[in-house]
Amino acid sequence: MPNPEGTRAVPEPRMQEALRLMLGFAERTGLTSDRPQQRYLWTDAFAVCNLLGLARESGQGKYADLALRLVDRVHTTLGRRRSDDTRTGWISGLGELAGAAHPTRGGLRIGKKLPERRPDEPFDEELEWDRDGQYLHYLTKWMHALDQVARWTGTPRYSLWARELAAAAFAGFSYRPPGGGRLRLRWKMSIDLSRPLVASMGQHDALDGLITCAQLRATASALSGSDAGPNLGEELAGYGSMVEPGQWATTDPLGLGGLLMDAGRVAQLRGAEGGMNEALLDGLLAAALQGLRHPSVEAGLRGAASRRLAFRELGLSIGLHVLELLEASAASPNTRDLLAALGAYRPLGAAIETFWLEPSHRQTVTWTEHRDINEVMLVTSLVPDGCLRLRAVARPF
Repeated sequence: MPNPEGTRAVPEPRMQEALRLMLGFAERTGLTSDRPQQRYLWTDAFAVCNLLGLARESGQGKYADLALRLVDRVHTTLGRRRSDDTRTGWISGLGELAGAAHPTRGGLRIGKKLPERRPDEPFDEELEWDRDGQYLHYLTKWMHALDQVARWTGTPRYSLWARELAAAAFAGFSYRPPGGGRLRLRWKMSIDLSRPLVASMGQHDALDGLITCAQLRATASALSGSDAGPNLGEELAGYGSMVEPGQWATTDPLGLGGLLMDAGRVAQLRGAEGGMNEALLDGLLAAALQGLRHPSVEAGLRGAASRRLAFRELGLSIGLHVLELLEASAASPNTRDLLAALGAYRPLGAAIETFWLEPSHRQTVTWTEHRDINEVMLVTSLVPDGCLRLRAVARPF
C-alpha cells in the first residue's frame, strides 16, 4: 500500500519514533501479545487512525491489519459487560451472534478502571473521573475511527457500525428537560445508557455530534453496499438544534485542538448536509483563535514536565497540523485571514512535540501514569494524516 501521493510525507526520524511507540503500545495493551486487554476508548480511537496512517506512509499492510484487529478487540471488550459485573454479554442486550454482528448498538464503555457508580451511591466528583460508563465525546472519536476504516478499506460494515453507534449515542445522551424546552445532552451515562452519571452538557459535544453525523452520512452515501442501517437524519437535525455558535471558545489545549480538528473535517465535508459550510468553518477557526490569544494558553506550556498533562497539550499540536490541510483549500477571504492569524501559532505545536519527544520529560509521573494515551497522541501529532485527512472511499486493502 504505497502512500497515495507516491512518496513518504513523514520524515524518517518521526516515522521511526511513531512506529516504535505504536508497536510498544500494541504489545503492552494486549493487541500483539498475550497480556490482558487494556482497552480505553479514546486512546484506541486515535490508535486505529495512527495505524492506518502508518500503513499508508510505510506501504506495509501489517499496520492496517493491526488497526482492524484493534477494532475487533475494542468491540469485544468495551462492547461487553465488565469482568467484575454480575451480568454478562453485550451491553446492548443482544444475543451472542446478533451482538457480534452489531457490536456498537448499545454504545461502548469508556474503559475506566473502576466500575460505574451504583444508583444508590452518592456522587463524588473526583472519584467519578475514574469510574466507567459512557462518554459522548469518546463515542464520537470511535465513530470517526470506524469511519476512517470504512473509507480506507471500502468495507461497508465499518460504516454500519459507526452509524449504529451514532444512533445509540444520540438516543442515550439526548433528552428534553421536564416541561419541554430545547433538546439537551448529558455528559456521562451509565454503561447501559439507562441513567445519567453526570447530567451537565459538554461544551463541544453537540458540535462534535453534528460534524460526525455529517461525516458518517457522506461516507455511507459514497460507499457501495452501505444502504442498510440508520440514515442519521434525525440525529443530524437534533445536534444541529443544540449547536450554539459563539459558545465554543476555550483556553483548554485539548479543547482548542478539538476545535481545529473539527474545522478540518468541516473543510473536507463542505457541501454535505448539516451546514458543513464556510460559516461553520470560520466560526470554528475564530473560536480557536480567540482561545489561543489568551495569555494563559502559552503560559501553561512553559512549566516543568511534572506539572503538565501531555495528552491535553498534544491535542493542541494535533489540531495545529490541520492548518496545513486547510491552507490548500481556503475559499473565502475571511477564511484565509483567519488561517493567516492562526499560522502564528504553528511554532507552538512544534514546541509541544519537541518538549514531549525529550526522553527526560517522559520520566515524570504525569507521563507514566497516562503512558498509553500520551504515547498514542504523540504518534498522532508526529504522523497526523491518519486522523486528520478524510480519505476518499477506497478499494479494500
